[in-house]
Amino acid sequence: MRPIVAIVGRPNVGKSTLFNRIIGTRKAIVDDMPGVTRDRNYGNVDRFDVPFTLIDTGGFEPVSQELLLQQMRTQSQLAMEEADVIIFLMDGRSGLTVADREVSAMLRKVKKPVFHVVNKVDGDKVEALAAEFYELGISEFHTISAAHNRGVGDLIDEVITAFPKKTVAVDDEEVTKIAVVGRPNVGKSSLVNRLLGFERSVANPIAGTTRDSVDTYFTCNKKRYLLIDTAGIRRKGKVSLKIETYSVVDALRSIEQADVVLIVINAEEGVTEHDTKIAGYAYEAGRSCLFVVNKWDTVTKDNASMGKFIEKIRMDFKYLAFAPIVFVSAKSGQRTGKIIPMVDELMEQYTKRISTADLNNVFKEAIDIHHAPLATGRRVKFFYATQVAIKPPSFVIFTNQPEGIHFSYERYLTNKFREAFGFNGTPLKLMFRGRDKMKK
Repeated sequence: MRPIVAIVGRPNVGKSTLFNRIIGTRKAIVDDMPGVTRDRNYGNVDRFDVPFTLIDTGGFEPVSQELLLQQMRTQSQLAMEEADVIIFLMDGRSGLTVADREVSAMLRKVKKPVFHVVNKVDGDKVEALAAEFYELGISEFHTISAAHNRGVGDLIDEVITAFPKKTVAVDDEEVTKIAVVGRPNVGKSSLVNRLLGFERSVANPIAGTTRDSVDTYFTCNKKRYLLIDTAGIRRKGKVSLKIETYSVVDALRSIEQADVVLIVINAEEGVTEHDTKIAGYAYEAGRSCLFVVNKWDTVTKDNASMGKFIEKIRMDFKYLAFAPIVFVSAKSGQRTGKIIPMVDELMEQYTKRISTADLNNVFKEAIDIHHAPLATGRRVKFFYATQVAIKPPSFVIFTNQPEGIHFSYERYLTNKFREAFGFNGTPLKLMFRGRDKMKK
């Protein structure tokens, strides 16, 4: 499970700029106007020695009673509760403010590693002025310039050393881990109860009843499973309400922990934009996915209804075209018996290994049938392919132009591997490497 790092601080100190710098892409919106980042923004960081999840929060201004700033304060408080390590960012040009003092006072009560960081320090003059931040009563702070990448790498090196030590469950590899995710009130807890056969989760028609993810081990047909019932992922704008203080990051952590993700959709409401965002989290994490359309028994339908719903899912979730779909009623139990066998099938594909010889027979046939387009005016040559990992099945392909492979050709090869080896329900990861990376 990835450690969580939260960046907090008052508005306009450069949190989003630092977020983008650490992530390595311009994911968060950056603007000189205070308060641009009103919601938490999440990103997985894989560029450093230890992978982690980074949270960019809205500005934290404790003294303000303005509604927007109250909401941003709650966002930051939630992020602090969820995080394993906190980066408290301040502005070296503006100097120490009353708001900084109040945030610092709140952070003293947090029993987690807190790194005090002064941003926008891009010269000796600002560096000298930064000494005033010692007035916070801290023994050490870091000076950086997120915009100019000054000191950021050293900061992250120290942040990583503060991560909690990993604990590995006994026989964890023998357990199929299933995360149940979806918007509030789609019937996740009812589905969990149906699969387990007893009332483990509180099933309530009021949206957001489940505040945290709850893990339950069970055995079915002599196989062990870990079922994770997550808190409902609500639209970010509503997360800031005090009554809805469940954790979005908790759900993301559940996805990271899982092998197979059940994406639960409310048949009464149909597919929503937010459903696609939730599914996107699972896809980006490289997890096997199963669409579970719940409350199907309550929908007025005809012979074409199921086909139309499937067509809608395929249209809106094009990136999950490989994911199977099952229509159920958690309340009545209709078709819920199909879920675990489908999970078993997905898990078999998710952990499948292909021999290098078989893989290259299919690979050679694929590139002979359809050559890769020219890249920078040069012909693309392929040498061989090999599987390097499972969960998801991951393949390295050696070529003379790894940067010149168009995404459409990558998709073509992925589909060929799917067809040849039965990867019909799992994501596949293709990585292209230069000839210099080949084993001697």
